[in-house]
This record gives sequence, structure tokens and C-alpha cells, in this order.
Amino acid sequence: MIKGNAWVLGATGQIGRAAVRALAEDGWEVTAASLGGGRDERWADGIRTVRLDRNEEGALAAALGPGCDVLVDMVAFDAAHARQLTGLAGRIGSAVVISSGAVYEDERGRGFDTQGEPDGAPVYPVPIPEEQRTVAPGDTTYGTRKVELESLLLAAGGELPVTLLRAGAIHGPYCRTPRELYFVKRVLDGRRRRVLSFGGRSVFHPVHASNVAELIRLAASRPGSRVLNAGDPQAPTVAEIGAAVDEVLGVETETVLMAGAPGADGVGDSPWSIEHPVVYDMSAAERELGYRPVTGYAESLPGTVEWLSAQLAGREWTDAFPKMARNYGTGLFDYAAEDAWLARYDAGTA
Repeated sequence: MIKGNAWVLGATGQIGRAAVRALAEDGWEVTAASLGGGRDERWADGIRTVRLDRNEEGALAAALGPGCDVLVDMVAFDAAHARQLTGLAGRIGSAVVISSGAVYEDERGRGFDTQGEPDGAPVYPVPIPEEQRTVAPGDTTYGTRKVELESLLLAAGGELPVTLLRAGAIHGPYCRTPRELYFVKRVLDGRRRRVLSFGGRSVFHPVHASNVAELIRLAASRPGSRVLNAGDPQAPTVAEIGAAVDEVLGVETETVLMAGAPGADGVGDSPWSIEHPVVYDMSAAERELGYRPVTGYAESLPGTVEWLSAQLAGREWTDAFPKMARNYGTGLFDYAAEDAWLARYDAGTA
């Protein structure tokens, strides 16, 4: 039995690939829209693909035609995208839109945008509920733009029911900025010592793409205006993640723990390095959607490691992951600085 017509924007991205497959398997007629109009080899033959630039004036409205029962938007980032969707409310039954945990701030107004500043590390409740305060809406940062997107979409709830999913640190194959690269590349390069700041205790709640896809699948069948966190069943520390990668690759790496923050040379820094834990409360998704995760972090890790290893084979990591290089800088793998610090550490002068 066909549940209805589902459109997925950003269908060939990391979450989009999994969401298209989950919706199709759940009985939806799926149209997969992306800039290139491509398809995933794991998709069923009946999935329709469309080449679409949603930022081109009138392109989404023209492609959508008479409309759809549910529209899933992986690539909505700001107020303009919110207005684009609400302007099509008469042709969209409901929507599921990916937001981010970057919208949260603590009781002193500190959030993701203040990380690294003096007294800038936020201290959130553990876990963070959806009712936690958020940064002010605006167009200055990723977080403020996401809040503005959320606000405009929720205000249109009477005309367009929207489920907003505040995703954690997304992981799995097809990621353009894969955090696990930090450990996988070191192992592949023969590094058998690593340095982790904040005593290796940093926690930045991950979510596998397939778990986000499961939330999308459930929300598509239960339209409503709501905000839900999206996280894995576990929130491992950065040291535990490193150990898990070692286990997948069959190696042993010595972890040297730095008590405080990374130094000016970047040694000890990683894509998870934050002073205080970020853990998302998943009870609302369980209560409202009946959500149960389809995988866990350690369970899903072998697939991620295999994909990363294949992407790195025979080329520089900056070519394989240019967005990762732009976001984190080439210092992410500054082995010379790391070796210099370790020499001082071994001599007792670090």
C-alpha cells in the first residue's frame, strides 16, 4: 500500500541517501531531488530522481508541480529557505526539516559560537532537552540562521506542519566533514600515539545518518509541528571513540591525555574537543514518534571506517575531503607539532 508522495531535497547527501531508502521501504513514492540529479546504488528502481537547484528562483515550485504529501528538506539553512517552504504550504502536506543542536545556548548565553573564547565554553544540562534556550535568530552564524529557519517554520504550523530535527554530530558514510577521519587517518599513517585535550573526556553526542533517517520516516507518517533532538543511543567520549576506531582497524594506539584545552599549536585538538559534555535528550522523540534507534555508535563504526579508508586510498585527505580541510584547517594532522609536544611530554616539560 502506497502511503503517499514524498519529496526529498538534498537526496544524495549523507542523510538524504538513507532517508530516501527508509521512506521507499516504508511504502512512500519517493522523488529524490539533488543538484546533480544522481541516485544511490542501494535505492530501489522505482525511486524517481530530479535535478534541482532549490536556490534558483522558482525552481522548487516548478519541479514540485501539484505538490506532495510530505517534503523532507536536508538543505534548509536560513530564512529564505523557510519562506520558500511556507510559500508552498498549499502544495505540501507536511514537512520534515533538518536543523542542528548548534542552536542551543546555556543559561549565560554561551553556545557553539563562543567555543574557544575566554569563558566561552557553554555548560549545558545533561542531557539537553528541546526546551533549552536557543541563540537569538539572525543571519550572522550557522546557529542563528538555523534558529531563524526554525522560528519561521514553526510560526506557519497552522498551514504547514513541520517536524524540525536538531541533529547532533552526524556520522557514517558519505559525510563531507567526517570527524572519524581524525583517528582513521592517524592509524593509516602509522601513528601509534595520540594526544587528546580535556583528559579525553570530551563528549559531543553523535547521530548516525540511519538514525536520522528513522526519525524522518516516523515523522513523515505522524505530521505535526514540533522540535525534536536527533542523537544515537550512546554518547561516547573522544577517548572511547579513538579506542573504538583502533578496535575496528585491529591496532593499539597509546593515548596521551592533556589535562586542559589544546595549546596554540593545536596539539590535542580534535573535532570533538569541547570542555563540557553535549548530550541530547531523546525522550521526546521516543514519546512522540515511538522512536527507537536502528544502530549504535560502535555497531555502525566499521562501515564508516571502511568508507573513509576507501576515500583516502591513493590521494591526499585534503582532496578527498576539501570541506573538512576548510573547516578544520590542515593543522588537524600536524604531526611535527604533535611529535614536538610528545618529546616535551616524555621529558617532563610539557
